[in-house]
Amino acid sequence: MNKTYILFCLMLMIIISFGCNREEKMLKSSLDSIAEDDIKAKISILASDEFLGRAPATEGEEKTISYLAEQFRKTGLEPAIGTSYFQEVPLIAITPDPSLKLVITCGRNKLDLNFSDDFIGYTCQTGAEITIDNSEVVFIGYGINAPEYGWNDYKDVDVKGKTVLMLVNDPGYVTGDSALFTGKAMTIYGRWTYKYEEAARQGACAAIIIHETGAAAYPWDVVRNSWSGRQFHLAGNELSKSDLKLQSWITTESAKKLFESAGVDYAAVTSSASKRGFKPVKMNLKASASWKNKVEYTKSVNVAAVWPGSERKDEYVIYTAHWDHFGVNPSIKGDSIFNGALDNATGTAALIEIAEAFVCLPKKQKRSVLFLAVTCEEQGLLGSKFYAKNPVFPLNKTAAVINMDALNIFGRTRDMTIIGYGNSQLDDYAESVLKKYNRYASPDPEPEKGGYFRSDHLSFALAGVPSLYLSGGIDDIEHGKAWALAEAEKWIIANYHKPGDNYEPDKWKFDGMIDDIKVYFEVGYDLSNTEEFPEWNPGTPYRSVRENMMK
Repeated sequence: MNKTYILFCLMLMIIISFGCNREEKMLKSSLDSIAEDDIKAKISILASDEFLGRAPATEGEEKTISYLAEQFRKTGLEPAIGTSYFQEVPLIAITPDPSLKLVITCGRNKLDLNFSDDFIGYTCQTGAEITIDNSEVVFIGYGINAPEYGWNDYKDVDVKGKTVLMLVNDPGYVTGDSALFTGKAMTIYGRWTYKYEEAARQGACAAIIIHETGAAAYPWDVVRNSWSGRQFHLAGNELSKSDLKLQSWITTESAKKLFESAGVDYAAVTSSASKRGFKPVKMNLKASASWKNKVEYTKSVNVAAVWPGSERKDEYVIYTAHWDHFGVNPSIKGDSIFNGALDNATGTAALIEIAEAFVCLPKKQKRSVLFLAVTCEEQGLLGSKFYAKNPVFPLNKTAAVINMDALNIFGRTRDMTIIGYGNSQLDDYAESVLKKYNRYASPDPEPEKGGYFRSDHLSFALAGVPSLYLSGGIDDIEHGKAWALAEAEKWIIANYHKPGDNYEPDKWKFDGMIDDIKVYFEVGYDLSNTEEFPEWNPGTPYRSVRENMMK
């Protein structure tokens, strides 16, 4: 090996080292600004009783969006919508009569199913009164029409004007068979939103999903709390134009009674639904319901603030977090405020914290960064869906979306979880940053719960924009993986979509949250300084949408 080559290598190492040190110095003030006391203060405000559970179109919303706009203004961010931080989202709010009953007849026994305890039901129809009269009930398996998987539960059956009864999740969930959809990992066809939409496309007048805690990924209380009372829908939504009058969940116990009344073996028929060649079952039952709606035409807002880039101001990296939760339920005795501290005061607070970190940079990033606090995530990702269809900045100029939803409150971890790992080149950016901190990226440990389809990055993914859903890790430094998964599950059972989701600074651990927020910041920083537009990986369903967009 000659001396010239050795000298060259030494010089190269010095240059690289200098570059790394320079980059570390560049980021130091920003990273130092991400501090525990700051994030605590922001969460405590957003999750306070004063904000009344942050429900859309309420006093709680007014307090929340005013706070967010003021924080962005004080930080120095520019309004994204002209002179305003608010993108208006037109909504229809529909409150069904809670005395609503679902009546099943023509079987061995008449069933009067009670709202809340036996079933939950709501509608997108804007009529003052809704009636379903002796609609024929058909068990339609999983209610899926997926040509790419060679699966159609609606084949050779006409369900126009009928009530379709179906299972939650995918056929692969029960069998674990990788030849069925994606095996145990849920696809978008397992989500309740898809099932209702497909039922509407098929002309059904009512769609009932059988709840099962494992398959749904949450207990009945979550269904009860999430779909009771005032429900929001985007104005002009497709379901409101369809013949689907009732979107419903039914408890497993009530479903078994319904099958028994029909003289149909529940276990045998639901098991057969996960096998190819399944045929829908006519239950020889009739469903009826009649109720009054309170219909309001209202609005909510996405809060949007931009930190312009230094060179490519017309290209954007977007950070998203949903600010909304479920407000106040006066029918609950005692604590009736759904404060939504973890879900998602944590992510919303991090949005502000990261904005402050960008402003602290001694040299501005090259691309612009949009901080987008979206509304109505809890109502079906409505705010992000509205933005994706009505973008403030062109989607073909949007390099990536980074979504933050329910941050880590359990302690420091060696990893962070990428929900949807393997979907796009954004994984590489996350892994690069994590590696700097001697951490690593993990895939979703519970893909059967369908986490990828339950937060706002999905709206952007469906619109073609590469989106990263980076979440808290499971490799807890102090206690290990099994402990971390068990703690998360305990928290979900006790607090998810319940008044118990309170800010508890004496119980929460913030060191892991701070670690993760710094990773979120650096991933966005790297994306804001590259010339690349990350791509979806081959085989992902969003790739063709992006390719067409970028032509």
